[in-house]
Order: sequence, then C-alpha cells, then structure tokens
Amino acid sequence: MLRRPVAWIVAVVLFAEAVGFAALNWFLGEVVHRQRMSLAGLDPNVMATSSKIGGLVVGLYFALCGLVALLVAVRGRRPAGLGRILLISAAVVHGLLAAFAWGLVGWKAFLFMVVVLALIVLLLMTYDRGEASRGAAGAADGPRAAGPGGAAPGDTRPGGVAPEDTRPGGAAPGDKGGPGGGEPAPVPPAAPEPGSGAA
Repeated sequence: MLRRPVAWIVAVVLFAEAVGFAALNWFLGEVVHRQRMSLAGLDPNVMATSSKIGGLVVGLYFALCGLVALLVAVRGRRPAGLGRILLISAAVVHGLLAAFAWGLVGWKAFLFMVVVLALIVLLLMTYDRGEASRGAAGAADGPRAAGPGGAAPGDTRPGGVAPEDTRPGGAAPGDKGGPGGGEPAPVPPAAPEPGSGAA
C-alpha cells in the first residue's frame, strides 16, 4: 500500500507550508508596518495589512489541502470530488512556485517544490491492492455477463431464443411417435417379394 505513506508525507508537508507561508507573510507585514516602508507611493498600513491577509489566505488554502491528504491517509481511499480538485490545484500551484523559485530563490527551493509536486501527483494516481484486485475481478466478470435480451454468453441467437424444434409435429428427442406426438404411427405391412409363391 503506497497511498497511505505518501498521503501522510503530503499532509505533513502541506501543513508545514501553511504555517510557513502564513508566518512569513505576517513577518513581512510587521516589518513593513514598523519601518513605514512604501512601494510606488502605497500606504504602508495597506501594504502591511495586505501581506498579513494574503499570508493567512494562502496558509488556510494549504491547510485545507493538507486536511484532504490527511483524510486520504486515515481512510485509505482515493480523494474524490472537491478534495481531488483541491489536490490538483495544489499541484498546479507548486508547479508555478517551482518556476518562480528557480529565478528568485535558487535551485534548492525549486527542487523542494518539484518534490512536493511529484508527491501530490503520486497521491492522485496511486491505487491500493484492494482496489486493483476489485478492478481485476470486475474485468473478469464482464465477459460472463448476460447479453442483450438475457442471452447466455456465447449464444449468438438474437434475443437469446432457444433453438427451435424442427422435427415434424414438434416431437421431443426420443419420441418415436408420429405427427402430433401422440400414439405411435401404425407400421404398414411389408409388400410381398416378387417371384414368391403368393397367389
């Protein structure tokens, strides 16, 4: 079972990223607020507040994705519905972060983002042994299913109709009777042979 270990790792990493992003943006917001920094004439208070709110939103997003991975690890089932969409979006976000990290931070941050991306993709694509065996059993049972109209497998007659009885009168096998399946038909007497002494 590969899914559960991968799900545990992804959950831990996403929770750590949630805390890290929220803490980093909150710290940057405090620095901007205390130093009264401004960018292109923007209000320092607006910049600080925006940084803190952005950090909290991103942190909650990664925490929600980590919660989905945690549920997968606990239940041992593939993510579906909204959880699957969240994990796919997290994979896309890590791909974008990896592209930005290559130019802004360095190859170590890029490698970390790529590893997290690979783990999320692996979580989305792994199957348990039980699911694989159930899928194989379903594929094996498929050819044995009844055909159209309830026909048995291998019965090529339309609608699964039983073969018709082509014997005269519909006599059953082993029935030596005549037409209609009643009493045995009378056997006519044998004709006399030519040249015999019969008058």
